[in-house]
Amino acid sequence: MVRPRWRAALVTVLAAASVPISAQAASAAPVRYESENATISRGVVEANHTGFTGSGFVNYDNVTGSYVEYTVNAAQAGPHTLTFRYANGTTANRPLDITVNGSIAVDDLGFAGTGAWTSWSTVTTTVNLAAGSNKIRTTAVTSNGGPNADSLSVESGGGPGAGTPVSINGKLHVCGVKLCNQYGKPIQLRGMSTHGIQWYSQCVKTASLDALANDWKADILRVAMYIQDDGYESNPRKFTDMMHNYIEEATKRGMYVLVDWHQLDPGDPNVNTDLAKTFFTEIAQRHKDKVNIIYDVANEPNGVSWADVKRYAEEVIPVIRAQDPDSVVFLGTHGWSTFGVSDQRDETDILNNPVNATNIMYTFHFYAASHQDEHYDALARTADKLPVFVTEFGTQTYTGDGGNDFTYSQKYLDLLAAKKIGWTNWNFSDDFRSGAVFKTGTCAGNSFTGTSMLKPAGVWVRDRIRTPDDFPTG
Repeated sequence: MVRPRWRAALVTVLAAASVPISAQAASAAPVRYESENATISRGVVEANHTGFTGSGFVNYDNVTGSYVEYTVNAAQAGPHTLTFRYANGTTANRPLDITVNGSIAVDDLGFAGTGAWTSWSTVTTTVNLAAGSNKIRTTAVTSNGGPNADSLSVESGGGPGAGTPVSINGKLHVCGVKLCNQYGKPIQLRGMSTHGIQWYSQCVKTASLDALANDWKADILRVAMYIQDDGYESNPRKFTDMMHNYIEEATKRGMYVLVDWHQLDPGDPNVNTDLAKTFFTEIAQRHKDKVNIIYDVANEPNGVSWADVKRYAEEVIPVIRAQDPDSVVFLGTHGWSTFGVSDQRDETDILNNPVNATNIMYTFHFYAASHQDEHYDALARTADKLPVFVTEFGTQTYTGDGGNDFTYSQKYLDLLAAKKIGWTNWNFSDDFRSGAVFKTGTCAGNSFTGTSMLKPAGVWVRDRIRTPDDFPTG
């Protein structure tokens, strides 16, 4: 299997994501505020499109600066989740600026077309409110005005309160060939992988992470930090800080975070051993007390023997263990993490010469339109003998592009569910390829909830993430 470099088509975005949202307590029940009862500037209350709640909705004037302002009461200061119910019968996005007490809280929050003025949808974001009365203003930023505004629901919290994957499962560990929670019960984590953060950091921000945690209901975020290809090697300080930030953001939302050392080209991980030691020493030292961190020390070794991959792992894993003795560590396998199958080898290389370390899992990658019976059978055999986690898969070809084979993808996912093997899907971006879940251009805005901005692969995988494992506790 020869994997192409995942380069952005037109624009390279190198700015680190900044997502300044604090952790919070368990959420209270949401309170709904009807738009027709809010303060309205350059808009009218109407009731000529069915499906609204209350007595009507607000039709913004088609002018920049028209707004609806809600007076909202918060029992205590801190982050609150805002859910806007709206309709947009056009095909054009109608973004709104969200201000709280006169200060911009969300810039250009997207309200995509809903297909008809009688089709209502929701957009969710998180803002900080003061204790007591707050003014939340939603202002049109284009000459089209805003969408038809039905209501605003406000919920205290927006982070890892009761019921999040981390709050339920706590510190993970490997038990036999399974990943187990704090109660010693096997669990399956489901989530998404970012694209390379050197290219697509604009897709990993407040609104998208909120959607991943709250709308998609993901358990885990894999942060793909390339080493070459304008990644870590080009600016270690910058990319280490980006990873610190993403770890904190996943933690605030109650998700597990997979720190992905995304070596790919060169395929021999030993080329980057010194860089890996430096990076993982700092990451593990700072985050060792978190219960939600998982380390992946090699993404896709390729063109290299299993013995060489093992040698690398036995140099790097002790560096992590010196700082963080009990978090789970993942390791990519030879043949682009296929147990060697894509290099004309098989899992016996690993079974006959396992890594000398505990609390580790071996990773497997598949792209369902390319990797069928031979790869599937190897996974099925190996998962009964070694701890396995699927850190990357797609419904397309191994290029991350082309047609989707949802039938064979489902066959894989049925196997993973039956064997309690966790997975993260490639990828949470708006890259032009079919494997990127968002339509091109989505990440320029702030609308990530629902399905209107998703490609077919995105709709498919979101639906499967939203039906999570049972997370046994007794």
